[in-house]
Amino acid sequence: MSVSSRSFDNEPADPSGDGGFIRLRLDISYDGTDFTGWAIQQGSELRTVQGEIEEALATVLRVPGPLRLTVAGRTDAGVHARGQVAHVDLPTALWKSTTGKDLLRRLNGRISNDVRIRSLRQAASGFDARFSPLARLYRYRICDDFENFDPLRRHDVVLVKGPLDIAAMNKAAAGLVGLRDFASFCRRREGATTIRTLMRCSFSRTDDGLVVATVEADAFCHSMVRSVVGALLDVGQGRRPVEWVEQMAIAGERTSAIQVAPAHGLTLESVTYPPDEDLPAQAERTRSRRRLEPS
Repeated sequence: MSVSSRSFDNEPADPSGDGGFIRLRLDISYDGTDFTGWAIQQGSELRTVQGEIEEALATVLRVPGPLRLTVAGRTDAGVHARGQVAHVDLPTALWKSTTGKDLLRRLNGRISNDVRIRSLRQAASGFDARFSPLARLYRYRICDDFENFDPLRRHDVVLVKGPLDIAAMNKAAAGLVGLRDFASFCRRREGATTIRTLMRCSFSRTDDGLVVATVEADAFCHSMVRSVVGALLDVGQGRRPVEWVEQMAIAGERTSAIQVAPAHGLTLESVTYPPDEDLPAQAERTRSRRRLEPS
């Protein structure tokens, strides 16, 4: 069966399938250790999560060309995910030729063990994995005790010199919460805004002694979470005062003073979507360019 040249990215599919395409939602988990990130890199043979799943889709459904995935958040090389979400638009005839349960089984049988598609189902009308979310939640895991570092966690926990002053880190983090321009913590991309609403940023210590940063926002720009964590680690290790982090944020300019924390400590834990009836309106709001109101 041939696939038309229709653009698959962010173009709504008719939920009934009457338009020739239906949209599927995929919930995905992966260990990012051996991937160069989520996104396919044009002209490159490097291994990516997107490439792995798209190749499996094409093979299982026996189509000659790629079935493009659109994702909630493009994770960098080495970053993990428990709750990644993507969508793909399939020709209706392909979807009717199988069942969701059978397609899920066949896909997971085709992809490698460091990726799992946890669920696959027809998306609600107006669903867009990238533009419909209300929030993305990340966690960054740190060990600040050399003697108790577990080598079995070396792929998802970052070892740092400690002990970390969590109270100071939380005080500095609180100053970042809210709507602001996070240009100081982002790698700029041409035409992309760096204005985001940071809903939560806090540190806690687990029963096994790890320090875990929980960072939640409506969306994140490139390297934002790792840069925020990197700046707050400087506070926790006593290299910077609490006030320094907010001063950097107000400056609104990326500098080498803000270190990017290592990728492997970061995991995308979940993506939150509104009720089905609110999906189209949320996608429209997200597509509108963010801006700060004058004070």
